[in-house]
Amino acid sequence: MNYEIDFLPVGNGNNSGDAIALRWWQGDWDRNKQKVMIIDGGTKESGGALVKHIQKYYKTDCVDYVVNTHPDKDHASGLTEILENLKVKELWIHRPWCYIDQIIKFIDNPSNNFKRDKRTTTDSMRERFEQKYYQYARKLETIATQKEIEIKEPYEGCQIGVFQVLSPNKDWHLYDLIPNSNKTKEISIEDSKQTSILESMREVCINVAENMNIETLKEYNKEKGKTSEENESSVILYANLDGRGILLTGDAGNEALQNAHNYALNKNINISKSLSFIQIPHHGSRRNVSPSILNKFIGNKNTNKKNSIVAFVSAGKDDDRHPRRVVINAFIRRGCKVIATQGSTKRHRNGNVPQREGWITAEPLPFYDKVESYE
Repeated sequence: MNYEIDFLPVGNGNNSGDAIALRWWQGDWDRNKQKVMIIDGGTKESGGALVKHIQKYYKTDCVDYVVNTHPDKDHASGLTEILENLKVKELWIHRPWCYIDQIIKFIDNPSNNFKRDKRTTTDSMRERFEQKYYQYARKLETIATQKEIEIKEPYEGCQIGVFQVLSPNKDWHLYDLIPNSNKTKEISIEDSKQTSILESMREVCINVAENMNIETLKEYNKEKGKTSEENESSVILYANLDGRGILLTGDAGNEALQNAHNYALNKNINISKSLSFIQIPHHGSRRNVSPSILNKFIGNKNTNKKNSIVAFVSAGKDDDRHPRRVVINAFIRRGCKVIATQGSTKRHRNGNVPQREGWITAEPLPFYDKVESYE
């Protein structure tokens, strides 16, 4: 099985996103044999770049699968360019606005710890979902419907080409993540005082000494900080291509990754045994991974050979918060060669893959002797 994975650059400054293209085929390359997938499109600009990339390097106007991992603008908005300018066979998106009746019924059930403003009707809630909370995903649905593109929902257990969806579980998404989201607090309020603490926007002092043998990435603590419910809803994809495992994570956090790992175990999928390529979640945020999660997917520190696994991270060219050094070091300790976009397209390939004139080998990120303080 031959394949290549391209991460295109998205954003500048502290504005990173994902725009990923990949294809796979058996034997000698033939445009009629290949399967093409796009996972997120970043901004409108990066979406336009994806269209040109597919046409130039994949030699086609046809995309078999388009996947939107979650509805954030820096992942979804660029996909409009794909749907409008290429021939797409399948669009995979979550459509929670289709489940408003079920969500309200769940929220209003006295056995659940939620309250709803009774002025909020099914119609008003659906309108807010379509026009505000999920406006970019809703736009994708509209275009796909107009162009008669088949629409499917990427929930746990679904098969998208050679990839299997490991997360999210549909019930977890609709009846936990959505009601607990900060974006829907005006609609339903959980009695719990628990809140989401996102990655700090301030500059973090880089003053903590590091060495290869001592782990400084902290374990996940839900009370002290977690990623948002929207990020936890990210589609996590896994494929095993002739013994080479590929794990794509979007902006998923520790809870989603743990759920994905549990699902894989239940299906007798041993990801760490075959892992060859992994996407570092959420642009290298330290709120999205922990040592225990990395041990489950990649292996304990110092157990894999150096550079035996390729890890890609999408980060803006001048993003001084992503990727976090403490996260990069944690991946390197586990044998990963870490490659960041940071303003240019990066490619990972395997097998009989056409050469690209002018392309050079990417320089991996170094192991840092000092990392960010958590204080």
